[in-house]
Amino acid sequence: MRTATLGLAQRAEALAAMAERELDVLVVGGGVVGAGTALDAVTRGLSTGLVEARDWASGTSSRSSKLIHGGLRYLEMLDFALVREALKERGLLLERLAPHLVKPVPFLYPLQHKGWERLYAGSGVALYDAMSMARGHGRGLPMHRHLTRRHALRVAPCLKKDALVGALQYYDAQMDDARFVATLVRTAASYGAKVANRARVTGFLREGERVVGARVRDVEGGGEYEIRAQQVVNATGVWTDDTQAMVGERGQFHVRASKGIHLVVPKDRIHSTTGLILRTEKSVLFVIPWGRHWIIGTTDTDWDLDKAHPAASSADIDYLLEHVNSVLAVPLARDDVQGVYAGLRPLLAGESDATSKLSREHTVAHPAPGLVVVAGGKYTTYRVMAKDAVDEAVHGLDMRVADCVTEETPLIGAEGYQALWNARARIAARTGLHVVRVEHLLNRYGSLAEELLELVAADPALGEPLGAADDYLRAEVVYAASHEGARHLDDVLTRRTRISIETFDRGTRSAREAAELMAPVLGWDADQIAREVEHYEKRVEAERESQLQPDDQTADAARLGAPDIVPL
Repeated sequence: MRTATLGLAQRAEALAAMAERELDVLVVGGGVVGAGTALDAVTRGLSTGLVEARDWASGTSSRSSKLIHGGLRYLEMLDFALVREALKERGLLLERLAPHLVKPVPFLYPLQHKGWERLYAGSGVALYDAMSMARGHGRGLPMHRHLTRRHALRVAPCLKKDALVGALQYYDAQMDDARFVATLVRTAASYGAKVANRARVTGFLREGERVVGARVRDVEGGGEYEIRAQQVVNATGVWTDDTQAMVGERGQFHVRASKGIHLVVPKDRIHSTTGLILRTEKSVLFVIPWGRHWIIGTTDTDWDLDKAHPAASSADIDYLLEHVNSVLAVPLARDDVQGVYAGLRPLLAGESDATSKLSREHTVAHPAPGLVVVAGGKYTTYRVMAKDAVDEAVHGLDMRVADCVTEETPLIGAEGYQALWNARARIAARTGLHVVRVEHLLNRYGSLAEELLELVAADPALGEPLGAADDYLRAEVVYAASHEGARHLDDVLTRRTRISIETFDRGTRSAREAAELMAPVLGWDADQIAREVEHYEKRVEAERESQLQPDDQTADAARLGAPDIVPL
């Protein structure tokens, strides 16, 4: 079983190794595109480094709708190429690359007009399924079906009877976006990539016009490194323009940020066996099954304030509640909302003033010798973006380089996953864990769940759930710090787990217990434990305050009341 450990020692070794010898490719940005680029480069045999200023997936890549989808609404825009590409990637992820992380999810589309709407929408969904099957990667999902109103209300009793005349049901896929990125990074590391989070690029190294590397500051240890590389790839998403400004080269395009917010509510607040997709005046609204919860999203508004911590305002929350309540028989109230999160989409500017119409295509450019920029796109097509970025970088390398192989390279945890899933009852009997706990681990870690089970075998107390977040085992917190590169409490409660959005207390009641579990792994003393807990509580307080504010400006100001934690 292929694996990789991203602990304290491995991070220090990676930074030292990157500074010691010139790399073929240095990737800047640890979101899904940057992580995918590092995996693509290293699996072509290139010496590869990856640095991220904060935590893996701490930006857009942990704050999405958590869908792997072909983009049904892009069919209506006649963007067949984008849909075809995304459907192929969806199939690859479901069937070959990450079956342990990417799962089918059903959606119900209520029809509000008799006759023409069923024909129009049904044709679109039929084409969606046909395009998926034509690529040879659609066999893992059921085909769409037409439902009468009575049948639709049996499937989704939550809907108002007068909100639909019938419905269509179709399938897409979903994943935990932050966990997916962490797995991508570990997969790249398992093939030899040197990776370090909390390593901020402060400038680029130049020799004449050519970019020959980057200056990197270790945000944790305080050291400065000069990392030289034949090609540097800027994969910083909504920070693309800021990163380019360090070089003095903006490039041929501009990246705009569009804010999308999501609400998380308990499963029992919406009585349905399927997700929902609803039309709004601007875009579409999803109600997505999420374990014991629903995710409701999203908005689509221009954002030009703080990029690190986009804030959801009271107006954003009201917008989503108003639209979802327009079809629900029992409306949701503010008190039903367990979690709220906001993310920024990196959109290529120039096509339209309205962010919902900006391009979801991606662009790769070579604005200066030695520097490649990749921007735009959507989560589902990260692998294609990564391939195109490395293809561009290869043009600047004075060597023969192999073609992309990531279409045939499963992520760690995929190998043996199905066999372990089939044996889950036997694993439960062997370990003493309930079979539901084993299923939970297999669907989060795949075959790497064996590593967590080894932790539990060594210390049975780690097989117990967290006191205030019993969906997660104590072992998962320890593993996040020892194997998955988590450096702070926020990394674990917000990204390695989803406790920050899945509990009404937003994770504050779990903070002390989680910090004490992390402490032995990361060498924290009592003072650092207290600082981690205090910082997390202040972050939650600032987010709650921002969500009471009437607009973006006041929400942003409130959220910035809790600065990022910096180690002693």
